[in-house]
Amino acid sequence: MPTGIRPDFGTYLRSRRAMVEAPEQPAGMRPSRRRVAGLRRQELAEAAGISVEYYIRLEQGRAPRPSREVLNALARATALTTTERDHLFRLAGELPPEPSAPASAVRPGLLRLLNGLDDAVPVTVHDGRLDVIARNAAATDLLGPISGTGRYRHNIVQHGFSPTAHQLLGDEGAHRYARWATAELRSAIGRYPDDEHLRSLVRELSTTSAAFRDHWSQGEVSLGRSGEKRLHHPTRGWLAFQSEMLHDAERDHWIVIYAPAP
Repeated sequence: MPTGIRPDFGTYLRSRRAMVEAPEQPAGMRPSRRRVAGLRRQELAEAAGISVEYYIRLEQGRAPRPSREVLNALARATALTTTERDHLFRLAGELPPEPSAPASAVRPGLLRLLNGLDDAVPVTVHDGRLDVIARNAAATDLLGPISGTGRYRHNIVQHGFSPTAHQLLGDEGAHRYARWATAELRSAIGRYPDDEHLRSLVRELSTTSAAFRDHWSQGEVSLGRSGEKRLHHPTRGWLAFQSEMLHDAERDHWIVIYAPAP
């Protein structure tokens, strides 16, 4: 639950203001001497669309807690990164804004990690909409190629209600996965309530799968993101893995690592 503004809010805001590059002087004007680095308080207040008196009180810790609109305006005026903006919100006693959509591109460093583990450890990446956006060669060898041509062919919830789920996980494992995937879908809709891609997936699965309707009616959310899994490899038979999910919160990407179980 949001709390009051923290004492270091003003200090952080002041330090961010000092890092903003000062505007260039118009041609022909005599350059003014700047006694501080970055923007002046008046310049930042104007950029944020608030009064300079109010901005000064914010820096001095004498103003009431700013609204979310003011915080967003301050973040834009000081060119904060997503992480820096979220920190500003927390200092103000507010929850950071939820992203409107997950990022579409995987971090280059993460792609290098996937490629580096190609022959050793299966790794997949799916986004906050639960669509697989990257996997390495070891994951493809273990899970099989992504087949089909439908709109949801990359979606891990859709995979849970396909015939291949039973082939890969067995009947009991497929049931547990379907329950987990349905709970993840409900969590994703809570995070992106207006996302038509997710809403239409619910409608489609509700129409085509009695098992999905049963799981969906339970109202479960996020049943856990680590655990042991048994998967059936087409040539090596049943293999045991410790599955761990790591979250890239800034992009809302989930990295799933399948470490061979001892």
